[in-house]
Amino acid sequence: MIEKKVVYFEKPGKENTDKCVNIVKEAVRAEGFGHVVLATTTGETAEKMAEALAGAGVNIVAVTHSAGFKGPNTFEMPEGTRQKLISSGVKIFTGPMLTHSLEAAFSSKFSGIYPAMIIAQSLRRMGEGTKVVCECVMMAADAGLIPEGEEVIGVAGTAYGADTVLVVRSAASKRFMELKILEILAKPRG
Repeated sequence: MIEKKVVYFEKPGKENTDKCVNIVKEAVRAEGFGHVVLATTTGETAEKMAEALAGAGVNIVAVTHSAGFKGPNTFEMPEGTRQKLISSGVKIFTGPMLTHSLEAAFSSKFSGIYPAMIIAQSLRRMGEGTKVVCECVMMAADAGLIPEGEEVIGVAGTAYGADTVLVVRSAASKRFMELKILEILAKPRG
C-alpha cells in the first residue's frame, strides 16, 4: 500500500500556481522525476517552474497554445519570454492542440460532436487541468520532447496559471489508450 498527500484547492485558478510549483519541486526531490511537462500561455508558469527546478537536472517542457489560437497570426507568449525560457534550458512546444484544432473547426461549421471532443469532455470530469495535462503530455511525446512509457509530472490549470499536478505514464497521441494518470498530487475540488 502506498500513502501520499493530495492537495485539493478550494477553487481553481492562477492563485494556486506557487503552491503547484512547490508540490512539483518536492515531488522531484523526493521521487526523482526526470520530466516535467507544463501548460503555459504567457510563459509565467514556465518561468516559475524553471526557477524552482534550476540545477535539478529535470527536463522541463512548456506547452503553449498553438499559434493563432487567439486569432490569425498571433502568439500569446512574448518573444522575450520565449528566448529567456529557452536559454534557461526549457523546451517549448507550440503546435496543434490535440482536442481542439481540426475537430473544433468541423464542430463550429457543422454543429457536430467528434471523438476528440468527447475525450476532452470526458477528461474534464476530473477538471480542466486534468484534460490539459493529458493533452500536453501527449503533445510533448508526439514531438519527441519526452520519452513514452515513463512516469512524468504534468502541470496545468484552469484558464491561467496552475492548479493541477498529476503523475502520468506518458504516451504519444497515437497510443492515447496507453496514457495513464497514476497519481493526483493536486487539483481543484470545484
